[in-house]
Amino acid sequence: MKRFFNKFKKTKLSTRLVYLFVTIIFIGSYSYLFKSLLLLNNIENNLRIIGLISLGIMLLFYVFGSLLLLLSKKNKTVIALSFLAMIISSFSIIASLAINRVYGLLDNMSKDKILYTTNMILKKDKEFVNDESFKVGILNNETDVEGNVLPKEYIKKNNLKINVSEYNSNFELLEKLYNGELDAIFITSNYVINYESYESYKNIENDTKIEFTYSKELKNQDIIENPTTVDKPFTVLIMGVDSTSDVLNANQAFNGDTLMLISFNPHTLNATVFSIPRDTYVPIACLKGESSKINSSAAYGSTCVINTIENLVDIKIDYYVKINFKGVVDLVNALGGIDITVPEKINFCEQNSKRSKKAQDLQCIKSGYQHMDGEKALAFARHRHTLPAGDFQRVQHQQLVVEAIANSAKNLKNVDAFFKVLDSVSANIDTNMSTNQMMNLYNVGKSMLFSGNLGSMINIQKTYLTGYDLTMYVNNLRASVYTFQYYEQSLEEIKHALKVTLELEKNDPVKTFNFSVNDTYQIPVIGKKYYTVKRQESIPNFKNKSIEYAKSWCQPRSISVVENHVQNTNYTDGTIINQSVRNGILTTGISSITFDVVKNEQD
Repeated sequence: MKRFFNKFKKTKLSTRLVYLFVTIIFIGSYSYLFKSLLLLNNIENNLRIIGLISLGIMLLFYVFGSLLLLLSKKNKTVIALSFLAMIISSFSIIASLAINRVYGLLDNMSKDKILYTTNMILKKDKEFVNDESFKVGILNNETDVEGNVLPKEYIKKNNLKINVSEYNSNFELLEKLYNGELDAIFITSNYVINYESYESYKNIENDTKIEFTYSKELKNQDIIENPTTVDKPFTVLIMGVDSTSDVLNANQAFNGDTLMLISFNPHTLNATVFSIPRDTYVPIACLKGESSKINSSAAYGSTCVINTIENLVDIKIDYYVKINFKGVVDLVNALGGIDITVPEKINFCEQNSKRSKKAQDLQCIKSGYQHMDGEKALAFARHRHTLPAGDFQRVQHQQLVVEAIANSAKNLKNVDAFFKVLDSVSANIDTNMSTNQMMNLYNVGKSMLFSGNLGSMINIQKTYLTGYDLTMYVNNLRASVYTFQYYEQSLEEIKHALKVTLELEKNDPVKTFNFSVNDTYQIPVIGKKYYTVKRQESIPNFKNKSIEYAKSWCQPRSISVVENHVQNTNYTDGTIINQSVRNGILTTGISSITFDVVKNEQD
């Protein structure tokens, strides 16, 4: 050994230093690559093993081969091999950096901790007073971070001497703030976007002001662990978060206007998409089964939404993806835009992602084939107010956007474009899918690339839930509101389609098929059938109507009428001025109604 070191010391100094330097770099780059490749769980296992073994052999060849050449004083050959080793090491480092960057961006999508924010809001004409005469409302749910936990912490931290009362829901808090029973309330920072779509609070942004804001980063309350692997059929729920922020803060409460359930089969590359109308009247899981509009479940967090939809479709939801609408803008732009054929009779202008109403910021959409950038794609997916079918038409537009994004994603040509897409979605997505599960989607992508026909790699089956409109009183919303009552038969068709994709049920074989060269073939939409069923009804507002009208309405519905005569000279005789059952209540279970009927003339 001593003889070896003596001989090694006698080699040319500059060549010896190059050899030692390159050896260290080569070993370091190999170790870095080895560690990085371990992150690629179940991705090209054979290729990774072959690559590491091959690189390991090169490393050994360089270390020992160059050493022998160095001792033999073949300096030029050592320099040449060192140059080659540096090139290999550079590629190893670049590959390792790329792998770690991808892993980091994917890991960022699954947020263990998120920023929760609560606001104390007052009516615009009210001033805050720090004493017991100032009445403030919070939620009574001690697990609600923004409605209970943070408000209590803020009150204690700032030694507020206010009079605090607890209530069941944000709607109850808002009602009491508006009628003056409360001076202020603590509510989620997303409150304007969450509640401005309700008639009673359409001007909530101008009606209220924020007195205090308190934020804290805490453990994500909506994390739902799931061991399901993406190499088997799975479901994913996409929840759109309407926000003006450039990143997703993932507040516990959101508006829930966009709920899209997708079942996907990686074996057949079939997907079934179920966009759930925002006003669908269903039992809400976290309200102990009390029914309400499905979008109201979002006020209680992602877990409540997921449990509600699982109960609705009788299918376990494996993954959720909460995406900021502004992230759609970045994603579509990163893809270079998307191509969409806008349906006929479409002509509207929508606010941009920053909710600007300035003429130069409006995004205008017309019918026909077009290439859309991110702002136009968001406007197309978000708009509903001027559409003839309202929210039902909007969910169809959202499905078109999802399909167009999938088609554009397959055309990514280079690494820069790939990282641009990952950067755009990483900050705007929150999901319970683990990083390894997301990495395993590579195998799905590989199947798509080798499926043959790239033009139709994924077969997307669209669905459409049919039903009827009903304005009714909804208890947790504390108002009579528009609801969508779905047909059970339509929902059953959609549930069956979702389960077929998941291989939980077998598909019904097509036994007949009609075809004509004169007709354009229309791909059938699952669930889009209308049924003759007995529809639910709600009690109308009989105030200022005649008692005879009330009797004519109640009699066919087997509801008995009880008259309570009162004097009121402001009304003519026979006019109803009050009713025992409030308007909007479903007629189911109502057997009688007492009416206060004006009778000024004495018999």
